[in-house]
Amino acid sequence: MSGRKNRGAGKTILLMLYVLLFLSGLSLLLYPKLNAIWIDYMLHRDAAEFLSFVYTDTYIPREDTSHVIIRNPEPTEPEETLPDEYPELWQQMRAYNEDIFRNGQEGLSGETAYEKPSFVLADYGLESEVFAVLSIPKLDLEMPLYLGATKRHMADGAAHMSETSLPIGGINTNCVIAGHRGWNGAAYFLYIPNLEKGDIVTITNLWETLTYEVVDWKIITPYDVESIHIQPNRDLITLLTCHPPATGGRQRYLVFCERTHTELEVP
Repeated sequence: MSGRKNRGAGKTILLMLYVLLFLSGLSLLLYPKLNAIWIDYMLHRDAAEFLSFVYTDTYIPREDTSHVIIRNPEPTEPEETLPDEYPELWQQMRAYNEDIFRNGQEGLSGETAYEKPSFVLADYGLESEVFAVLSIPKLDLEMPLYLGATKRHMADGAAHMSETSLPIGGINTNCVIAGHRGWNGAAYFLYIPNLEKGDIVTITNLWETLTYEVVDWKIITPYDVESIHIQPNRDLITLLTCHPPATGGRQRYLVFCERTHTELEVP
């Protein structure tokens, strides 16, 4: 009798081991997909929180793609009058953009210069580190944008590379925005090579929504700093990610976008 009980107990233990092995294997298979869902949720949540904080009449939610684009190809300076919200930050950011253009972005030559945030938003009374939201309707992509391309900021969304122009618009600016080419199961900038000329990219910062059009793309080496410099008399953003995917960043893929000065209108 005891032998039968022992054999029964042994079968039960063996069955439990099989179940544990099955569940372990299943969790390994599902982890990337579940983690991607979680990251996408966090990105969308942080972007939505920012937009609810600084919502402006010029912003159109990504779910509403019906709009009219009226182009004015001539770049213009941002408004001379100071905004009502965070005027000191606005003024100092404009001065920063002007300074790095005048000095030829000499600070960009440092290997980690792009990581240190050019501004600490808490110093201006802002609780969140999110400065803007990057939206690419064609890719159904909406991400919070942080200042400084640190590892944490890159994990939490897209990141402005310091020593490049801040994303507030204006002539003689080129804001370089870095994003992972897929990370931890989530896409991030994985599909930006699918962008074509004319595709729309917007940045909603603390004051307004800036609209850009894709105009070109380029593959460079990691040390080709010249390709991300400010181009005189142009108002640009440059999306930057590793290339090819999952190769440790052997090259960089750039997407150049130029300000269209559009008005977005809901019919």
